[in-house]
Amino acid sequence: MLAMASPSLAQDTQLKQAIATAAAKDRDIAAYYKATGYEALWVGSGNKDRARRRALVAAFAGAADHGLPSAKYDDAKLRKLIGAAEGATARGKLEVELSRQFLSYARDIQTGILTPSRVDEEIVRKVPYRNRLATLDAFANSNPVGFMKSLPPKNPEYTRLMKAKLDMERQIAKGGWGPTVSGKSLKPGQSGKGVVELRDRLVAMGYMRRSASATYDADLQKAVQQFQLGNGLPADGVAGAVTLKEINVPMERRLRNVIVAMERERWMNRPRGKRHIDVNLADFTAKIMDGSTVTFQTRSVVGKNVSDQRSPEFSDVMEFMVINPSWYVPRSIATKEYLPLLKENRNAVSQLEITDSSGRKINRGAVDFSQFDEQTFPFNMRQPPSKGNALGLVKFMFPNRYNIYLHDTPAKSLFSRNVRAFSHGCIRLNDPFDFAYALLAKQESNPKAFFQSLLAMGEEATVNLKQPVPVHIMYRTAITSPDGPVQFRRDVYGRDARIWRALAREGVALRSVSG
Repeated sequence: MLAMASPSLAQDTQLKQAIATAAAKDRDIAAYYKATGYEALWVGSGNKDRARRRALVAAFAGAADHGLPSAKYDDAKLRKLIGAAEGATARGKLEVELSRQFLSYARDIQTGILTPSRVDEEIVRKVPYRNRLATLDAFANSNPVGFMKSLPPKNPEYTRLMKAKLDMERQIAKGGWGPTVSGKSLKPGQSGKGVVELRDRLVAMGYMRRSASATYDADLQKAVQQFQLGNGLPADGVAGAVTLKEINVPMERRLRNVIVAMERERWMNRPRGKRHIDVNLADFTAKIMDGSTVTFQTRSVVGKNVSDQRSPEFSDVMEFMVINPSWYVPRSIATKEYLPLLKENRNAVSQLEITDSSGRKINRGAVDFSQFDEQTFPFNMRQPPSKGNALGLVKFMFPNRYNIYLHDTPAKSLFSRNVRAFSHGCIRLNDPFDFAYALLAKQESNPKAFFQSLLAMGEEATVNLKQPVPVHIMYRTAITSPDGPVQFRRDVYGRDARIWRALAREGVALRSVSG
């Protein structure tokens, strides 16, 4: 039951004393009730109190839809807890307990169940946690139902992910995507059992309409291509071994990707910026976003999947670009990769200048590199501006403690690879000049001519962005679009697998829903 009896004056005093006692263990909750004179927010008999109780119970009932732990947010258990409270002391304890559970729910659905860096130290994102005292105060002065609805992320991606989650749960209850496709490879012109299985599975996935054909015809080839495009594979229309492996991934595993993506969206539940840059490490892309519209997109190369080289996840603000940049070699690369070469041949990596702590160029012939190790190497290394510079001809800077930025590269062949994890952590762009033109279009009447004029000078030039642009380095293996099936990417760093295991430890579970 959600109704509460009206208390007498004496009972009201006892209730306030009970609230004060129960709230003393939580600083924020105690501060809220002290400021309100220990007035009840939940357990009173008025219409507002009843509305708040109903709103909390309804929120708990829908918590699993958001991928929250159903056992933690059990609406039946909450109803029982509310109905069992009798007497001022019990109601005072219930009052504080409801506030505690409300704040726990609000935090989980607003900003996530997990602390990112505890799951993976390379997810260094700053989660926008809300002030608990301010949250309680805002709820007390808001429409309860409207406030609860305002808590989850409001961006279109989260909404689409949640819809996809519910759709997949219903489909799992009906058998998922059906039998896996047999055979090692299928191609246009073939027919038989494997082709029928392939067609049926792509129909279930939403890539084509149902038909009775048992032949790998043009419609099936187009559907395979659409699947390949939607899953980061070369779109040749042939269901080879790699494509069939991805097609045969169980629906339950894809559902995990979607739930993990929802958790990741909660970690970023703040305005992204009217114009911003999204780098998806798992998709190997960098996009300029104006509102929710992609206005520029390019392929990227990200950090290699080895210790100290994987690209971290964080957000910052791009402030300037450097045309004809010098490359100041990170110490880890200088000592671990280049020092061993210099020990063998002091003229190795001759494209690099060796400088002292004051920036003065050192004569290699006067140095015995064999006397140094990783700890004692006293020099810095620099590559002057050139077409062969490791940073290429332009870099895009958002100064951060991780020394990560976006840049050009002379190693263009890597962009033709399907999986592009080759860098030391920074993000290399396939079309850096066009990326620069798109950024400069907001401040230059002829951005291409402006950029090329500085490039032609051959000297290092810094161009400030008059309107700095937020940069979000993300990792999404489940990606939605306004129309079409959810797209999936491989978990190249294994981060989503770790997040799922952490969510499971918190009580998040897969479910199937009928109806």
